[in-house]
Amino acid sequence: MTIDRKRLAWCALAAIGVLPVAAGAQVSAPPGSELLARGEYLARIGGCASCHTMQRDGIPFAGGRALSTPLGPIISTNITPDPKQGIGRYTFADFERVMREGTAPGSRHLYPAMAYTAYTKATDEDLRALFAYLMHAVPASDYAPPATKMPFPFNQRWALRFWKAAFLSRGTYTENPGRDAEWNRGAYLVQSFGHCGSCHTPRGMAYQERGYDESAKRFLTGMVNDNWYASNLTGDRGAGLGRTDARSIASFLRTGYADGRFAFGSMAEEVEKSLQHLTPADAKAIAGYLKSLPARRNEGGYTASDESARTLAQGNHTLDVESTGAGVYRSFCAQCHHPDGKGVAGVFPRLAGNPTLLSEDPTSIVRVVIQGGTSAATATGPALQAMPGFASTLTDVQMAQALTYIRQAWGNDAAPVKTGDVTKLRAALKN
Repeated sequence: MTIDRKRLAWCALAAIGVLPVAAGAQVSAPPGSELLARGEYLARIGGCASCHTMQRDGIPFAGGRALSTPLGPIISTNITPDPKQGIGRYTFADFERVMREGTAPGSRHLYPAMAYTAYTKATDEDLRALFAYLMHAVPASDYAPPATKMPFPFNQRWALRFWKAAFLSRGTYTENPGRDAEWNRGAYLVQSFGHCGSCHTPRGMAYQERGYDESAKRFLTGMVNDNWYASNLTGDRGAGLGRTDARSIASFLRTGYADGRFAFGSMAEEVEKSLQHLTPADAKAIAGYLKSLPARRNEGGYTASDESARTLAQGNHTLDVESTGAGVYRSFCAQCHHPDGKGVAGVFPRLAGNPTLLSEDPTSIVRVVIQGGTSAATATGPALQAMPGFASTLTDVQMAQALTYIRQAWGNDAAPVKTGDVTKLRAALKN
């Protein structure tokens, strides 16, 4: 369950058009505490502050976070209630149009990567709660983030009206009468405020998501974003959630850990800043909805086997153990992840049968070997763990062979990692 930083980048990209404000009044009367609490909850699980707060010493929601995208660096905008630099002059109608139609005051079209294709499904009550929270509970800041300048022709926003005509399906979430209330709640959260598809659903040539709900075959089947692979969330038994029960999924969402698997990369940030705030009931609802999704892709496989562990531990002179990959694993990985690939519960991730290691695309596992990573810091999860990077220790060949060994040991069955994959990603991460 990784998820990449591109999600944060595109949120900021979309928000560029939000700053110009229309004449209008703020909410006429201060909202009640219950409404504000609801809005705060939605802002948290929706990841609003993640995009709109600088990573170091940033003012919450005041923007200024520099985010990399294929089109150049993006600076997130100020969404505090400041009347000049923020959204203080917004009416609810302005806010609703941004969230449902991707159009900011002044008829400025927002880029299609902004999650208004998901937010359009939000209920009126939830949008009003979020608006009330931003306008009344978030301290105003007059911080003016640096302007973002997009190169031609991407700065021609007028053309986005045609994209919307083709790909934006306006309207709130419609409950499925054939499913119970919990399933519908999970579907609503995944498809609206969670906007899980922004990262986990493949996109087409026009950057449209290849599906926005369970009726689409490509919905939540995984995609590479900003050099992370957002994993397959369907019922695939290899790289998907087919072997993970609903209770473990719910635990992973709130703690960043379950069944020997840690959230890492940008998914760790997502858990830390957003998903850990899910109520147990909402986490359970999301997990139930995800478990209802049928397998869509045949990625990798796993059949438990101890043979690799025995040969590795005994040092038998077999091709498997004498290979560069097995040798690298024994020297640099086995101390933490153990010869049997089972790791240590709550401390070191399990590699045997780990769906992340079985995905067709190895981008995330290559990246974590190059750069290292940390787990999510949560209130109820395991203690923070860190893995060192091996960029200066291992060659591209050694990394590829070690990862190939891991993807084919202990019953894992996934395609080899190519040296070129490592070389290409190492170069991309330097830029």
